[in-house]
Amino acid sequence: MAAIKLKKGEEKRIQTGHPWVFDNEVDTITGTYEPADIVDVFDFKDRFLGRGYINPRSKILVRLLTREQEEINREFFRKKILNAWEYRKKLTDINSCRVIFGEADFLPALIVDKFGDYLSIQTLSLGIEKYKDMIVELLEEIIQPKGIYERNDVQIRELEGLEQKKGFLRGPFDTTVEIMENEIKMLVDIENGQKTGYFLDQKENRAALKPLVNGGRVLDTFTHTGGFALHAAYYGASEVTAVDISEHAIEYVMRNAELNNLQHKIKGVVGNVFDVLKEYQVNNEKFDVVILDPPAFCKSKSAVAGAYRGYKEINLRGMKILKPGGFLVTCSCSHYMYSDMFMKMLQEAAKDAKRMLRQVEFRTQSKDHPILLGSNESLYLKCAIMQVI
Repeated sequence: MAAIKLKKGEEKRIQTGHPWVFDNEVDTITGTYEPADIVDVFDFKDRFLGRGYINPRSKILVRLLTREQEEINREFFRKKILNAWEYRKKLTDINSCRVIFGEADFLPALIVDKFGDYLSIQTLSLGIEKYKDMIVELLEEIIQPKGIYERNDVQIRELEGLEQKKGFLRGPFDTTVEIMENEIKMLVDIENGQKTGYFLDQKENRAALKPLVNGGRVLDTFTHTGGFALHAAYYGASEVTAVDISEHAIEYVMRNAELNNLQHKIKGVVGNVFDVLKEYQVNNEKFDVVILDPPAFCKSKSAVAGAYRGYKEINLRGMKILKPGGFLVTCSCSHYMYSDMFMKMLQEAAKDAKRMLRQVEFRTQSKDHPILLGSNESLYLKCAIMQVI
């Protein structure tokens, strides 16, 4: 087994819980290896730090699987998957949940989502791809799904030297699946929906709408397939407008509305959210609750400045179309838009909109997307609920 020795001082981040070793942190490599092989990592004094898989093609040279000198075999993966599953059974509704959240479940670059009786899986690095067949067998054994679908149609795999692909790993089956999220029935398009099919990380934040929306007029932007919109209508909103640039998404919003007998409350609008918000402001439209849940505006540090301006614009316009005392539910899933930066942006937007903000709650992702201390990347979702005065 090859040994990776780090430069002096580079071990500190690993010791505080981070599971990645970057290529520029390495002093020497002894022994031979093939890409995706298991290697040991040591500090500059040859003290053992962890064991993981290596890919010289990636800037993340090694992703750690364990801090113990244990064998990486079928039993190792069985225990990791079982531990992740037991955690979900204890803390969340397992009808629909994230079963494995990569590094936060000590299985780097592995994503597994459960939608009803079916699983959607992503293997996002060469090292975890090597074990994919074994992982699928273990998921069948432990969770016993009716089918498993692969959503590896993501560009990040190409950085690892992997091709993009999707399809049945266990099936076939109808990839439009009905789930229950809180009290809401939702149709999930596992084959063509965003990411693995649906954004499960907002489950608890959608439930947090309940005390805010009763009898109110609600605007849900970047609605995707209507998760926030459906919850608002179910929790008593008098009228909900759901906006998304995708016709496919709005089609699913209306199908989900009918599934819950809420079609009389929800209006779907196909449009660019920036343009729609501007139009509502010009027309002096007012809402009791405005929900902003955009896709990631920045996926790298270099894109933060432009993303900041985008977040500020939509939040400023969202504040201006709220009735006095109304509520802004505003989110960011961009890891690099850190929490303090996000709150600073909201303060600046409020100042420019000539509004004052009163914080009701500051939330993160659902419990089935656990946050690993020491690994900042596992904390990515911010959800601020503000009263706008």
